[in-house]
Amino acid sequence: MNDFTWISKGTDTPFYARKEIEIENKPVKSALVDVCGLGQFVFYVNGQRIGDHELDPGWTNYNKTIEYLTFDIKENIVSGKNVLAAEIGNGWFILDDSVGYSFKFPGFMPPNPNPYKPFAGSLVLGLRLNVEYEDGTKALFETDTTWKVAEHEVRHSNVYGSAIVDASYAIRNLASVGPDEGKWEGAIVVPKCDMPGGELVPQIHPPIKVIKTYPGRKIYDSADMDIYDFEQNMSFILEFDVKGTPGDEIKIYPSEKLDENGMVDQMAKGWMEIDTVITYKIGSDSPEHFREKFSYLAGRYIAVKKSSPDIEISGVKAGAITSAWKESGSFWCDDDRYNRIYDLVEKAVEANMVSVHTDCPTIERFAWQEPNHLMGAAIMYMKDGDKLWRKFFRDMRDAQHGAEDVFKDFDGNDIKPGDGLIPSQAPCYIPNVVPVPGMGSFYDIIAWGSSIILGVRWHYLFYGDVSVIEENYDAGMRYLAHLKSKVNDEGFINHGLGDWGNPDGDFARENIETAFLYADAVTLAWFAEVLHKTDDAKELNEYAKRVKDNYNARLLIKDDNGAFCYRSYEKKDEGIVTTQAIEALPLYWGMIPDEAVSDVAECLRKNIQERGALIAGEVGLPYIIQAAAKHGMNDLIADCITKPEHPSYYAFVLDGETTLGEYWETNPRSHCHDMMGHMTEWFYNGIGGIEILEPGFKTIALHPHMPESVNELHVSYNSPYGEIVVSGKRHDGKAEYTYQVPDEVKVIVN
Repeated sequence: MNDFTWISKGTDTPFYARKEIEIENKPVKSALVDVCGLGQFVFYVNGQRIGDHELDPGWTNYNKTIEYLTFDIKENIVSGKNVLAAEIGNGWFILDDSVGYSFKFPGFMPPNPNPYKPFAGSLVLGLRLNVEYEDGTKALFETDTTWKVAEHEVRHSNVYGSAIVDASYAIRNLASVGPDEGKWEGAIVVPKCDMPGGELVPQIHPPIKVIKTYPGRKIYDSADMDIYDFEQNMSFILEFDVKGTPGDEIKIYPSEKLDENGMVDQMAKGWMEIDTVITYKIGSDSPEHFREKFSYLAGRYIAVKKSSPDIEISGVKAGAITSAWKESGSFWCDDDRYNRIYDLVEKAVEANMVSVHTDCPTIERFAWQEPNHLMGAAIMYMKDGDKLWRKFFRDMRDAQHGAEDVFKDFDGNDIKPGDGLIPSQAPCYIPNVVPVPGMGSFYDIIAWGSSIILGVRWHYLFYGDVSVIEENYDAGMRYLAHLKSKVNDEGFINHGLGDWGNPDGDFARENIETAFLYADAVTLAWFAEVLHKTDDAKELNEYAKRVKDNYNARLLIKDDNGAFCYRSYEKKDEGIVTTQAIEALPLYWGMIPDEAVSDVAECLRKNIQERGALIAGEVGLPYIIQAAAKHGMNDLIADCITKPEHPSYYAFVLDGETTLGEYWETNPRSHCHDMMGHMTEWFYNGIGGIEILEPGFKTIALHPHMPESVNELHVSYNSPYGEIVVSGKRHDGKAEYTYQVPDEVKVIVN
């Protein structure tokens, strides 16, 4: 479509917009309206909210891509007068950090010389309604100077959930001009030169929706404060009814946990206070209703502080939101520990999918890219990731740097991130491009940028559509070229974060990051073969072999017993130091010479047995689980994840958590991280035994495994060809399985 004519109120705070139009008195064939309000919008026709979406449009780099929504409003319009209206709020388009919490870099990181920059000077609305009548005539209505705008009751809207709301500004009936005529003024047309240059594209990824509503259960009641428990940690849209005296205020504080006195606790462990707050000022003597429109809260609890004990609050509820609302698979067994672990991960995934894959909904809300491949299979077994991942890949392509891109260092000097670099966040609204002394780069991280290759790999494996490779191949090749420029004299990549989150601090950068260099190269070689790029495939395979040969020459050694293992290059001066991750990655990616495979697998087994746990960061963990399962350690995995103490998934259940925590500890910094949720991949391809052998599940292996404590099992996955079901039951101590597989799918049972 052509660009909108963008209108504005000329401010950087939320506003209303409306237009009265005339529909002819004759049959309407179609009425399609394209709408975009930046940063977020809600759209109405004749006072009725259109669509069941939240927080449209999706978060993007607005200088590269701007999404619009198309609504069919044929059933909403009538002959004669109609009113089109919208509410527009900030989002990431113009970050409002004047109220409540906004992300700040912690003390261990130096100040960021490249802070957030707003995308425009004012919030904007663009709209185009095309009406076609049955007689073939057409009418066009679009945003222009004839539209009216007005101040909004949301005086400030912070993307992290804080807001200031003054209900005296509320326009309750957007379908009628009369009573509120004095509040409206003429809209301003925004010159194209004052708008971001992003391409207008339809929003095709799943919109954010409310998937379940949780009523607030009051657990504390006093004259000036109430505390509500929604009994589920989540990302949510808050809603309530309130009655009081004009000018009275309530303040709402969300949190993931309570302190030792049962009060709402907004302190993130080892970080800072997440002082998100909604301030609501009562505007009339009549009952009022509040519902968030431009942002969302996160947590399980809210505290409501009242300026007067006479304020009446009712109907408190939280609508859990997510873009990942369409399920692809299901898992159930008769050992409820596994079901509760599954639920922890699934709820954390849902809470972190809000058009981007957020790191955590309470603290960062950044689109870190590493889980889009590390958690790719774990999520895609559970949720339909087709369109959502395509949006993630587009965000990465938008974020990919050219040779001309420039940032600043601490002294104001120009620094160039490098042609082909894909940053760790996409979209990246606060680029932290300067490496942290002693820790490495948080911007240029191979396990994060590799989502443009390895995330595409998972998408192709799950959905079998070669177009995803075609769309992202060039970006992947450019990223590999960037990585080649980072290889040091010893043939290693080691500038990033290694096995980030490793509880022992064993990041093993040379081992981990160089294994990803190999993985990227062999995956791109496979893509080249799929696309019949013979020369590229040959060159990529040759490069991958050089990386592998050097890797094994420097890192694969024999221990004191003459058995092969991989040593940590980072700790080479300490003798032979092994970790689970540095054995698992080469096992998973097939980097090991045949004669050493069984030794390395045994080294992994011994390490897991000796530690009694899966000891890894988010980068190494999926490969540990999958390599261990492949080499006959399913029962060992089961024992580790059901332990009652950390590190263990089940320990989070015993802690009373309803989503997965960030790290293996009680009271983690974030109580809602999905980055370590890799276990659900094993629930499907380990316990359920549904393994992809050919893209799109054209060929699968079935090798289910019920842990000792499981006597009944039901796992299903809705493949592109139909539903695959594995059911198991133990009879006289022996597991017996039945399968349901679409006719088009070839099955290998082992």
